[in-house]
Amino acid sequence: MTHSYDWGMCWRNPSCLPESETGTGRDMDKVFDAVESEADQYRQGAVRPLGGYAVVMAVFAGLVGLAGGVAALRGTTGRRMSPYELMLMTAGTHKLSRLVTKDAVTSPLRVPFTRYREPGGPAEVMEEVRERGQLRHAVGELLTCPFCVSVWIATGFSIGFLFVPGFTRMVASALTAVAGADCLQLIYARLQQAAESDT
Repeated sequence: MTHSYDWGMCWRNPSCLPESETGTGRDMDKVFDAVESEADQYRQGAVRPLGGYAVVMAVFAGLVGLAGGVAALRGTTGRRMSPYELMLMTAGTHKLSRLVTKDAVTSPLRVPFTRYREPGGPAEVMEEVRERGQLRHAVGELLTCPFCVSVWIATGFSIGFLFVPGFTRMVASALTAVAGADCLQLIYARLQQAAESDT
């Protein structure tokens, strides 16, 4: 014999649920309470968006898993990266990570997640993360941390070299050229300052 329950009323008054449902709900409550307790112990009173981190990690793992699955189906998993391509990817990852996280021109992309604080290095800005909302906070930390974004960018380049190596090589080459030009600009500025201080 089947029974029908008013789940809306039972949500407010669990005593109306059958014993099996009530037990399951209590077990889940215990699990959530334990997780929350561990999270509170980890935070030590600090604002740490652990839920946001979990979402970001899940998105990253999902994208990598999807790309890996497609690569396996297409038979492209056996492609090897040359030392030249690795050099391009390394320099390109460095430059793109600085563009995404610190460049003044790309600051509109970070507006929903950060606040302007002060000028940074040449053509760069320093920003503070908006702490309202765990996901917003987590994404803000990601978008202001070149080291963190580098993981995503290097993964993107790796996927690019698997599926569209020619286009990816062109993008990495352009970013590498910009990174090299930046180094020359800084060297020139230092030399200019040294020459002016000697006169």
